Amino acid sequence: MATWTVAGVQMDCTLGDIAGNRAALIRQLHHCAERGAKLVIFPECILTGYGFTSRAAAQAVAEPLPGPSTDAIATVCAQLGIWTVFGLLESAPGNRLFNACALVGPEGFVAGYRKLHLPCLGADRFTDPGDRPFAVHDLGGLKVGMNICFDGSFPESARILTLLGAELVVLPTNWATPARTMAELVTAARAWENHIYYIAVNRIGDESGFHYIGLSSAADYLGRIVHRSPEDQDDVFFVEVDPAAAANKRVVTCAGEYEIDRVNWRRPEFYGPLTANPGLFKGHHPT
Repeated sequence: MATWTVAGVQMDCTLGDIAGNRAALIRQLHHCAERGAKLVIFPECILTGYGFTSRAAAQAVAEPLPGPSTDAIATVCAQLGIWTVFGLLESAPGNRLFNACALVGPEGFVAGYRKLHLPCLGADRFTDPGDRPFAVHDLGGLKVGMNICFDGSFPESARILTLLGAELVVLPTNWATPARTMAELVTAARAWENHIYYIAVNRIGDESGFHYIGLSSAADYLGRIVHRSPEDQDDVFFVEVDPAAAANKRVVTCAGEYEIDRVNWRRPEFYGPLTANPGLFKGHHPT
């Protein structure tokens, strides 16, 4: 199974300027394709911006999936022979609004993902919770799952994608200054515990009172950070992904004496509390 060159594009965008943001995205697609990338990952809401202060303002720039932007970007992907994942606000029938990312390739729109876990922040204060199950998409040699930003805080998100066959999980994100710990820890942790590649692509810049810090990162299937972007700077980085290595979950240090499989040696019969009480956590509170 051949390796894949996957690119991450850490960049800024302009709130509400879909045409300008899309043009910048397309320029980066050309740049990444020239350097051999087959899949290019962009930040959360890179097409629309994130710091909206009302649902009406967010809905004004939302697009359906598929829609005008995915059509335009699909034309470029067909010309270049590449795939891309990028974030936007999605409009849907019934006046629904989602924080979403789109997967587009040479054959057109492949799939959308709707953010499941919503913080009280930016556009997520007004979007609807994601309503679709996790899914993995085979690009013809690489199986990819998508999460968005706060989804990465929930280890179940990456674990389910792993169980569905993902070899790479991508996390378009908008980490502002208070999310620094997330930026420093989550990529390696999710990669290591699932024996997958994990790439988080953050934005930079200032928007609606928040400062976005960059610090995008990529980890390999052993949880080793293979790239960390600088803070507050544009950065285009490239990672070699080996799908076969990620798919082989058993780590053998010494055959028959020291072997580890963090995925297939699970004991799900004891994991009932994960789903038994979906309401608020009622843990111990000191008196």
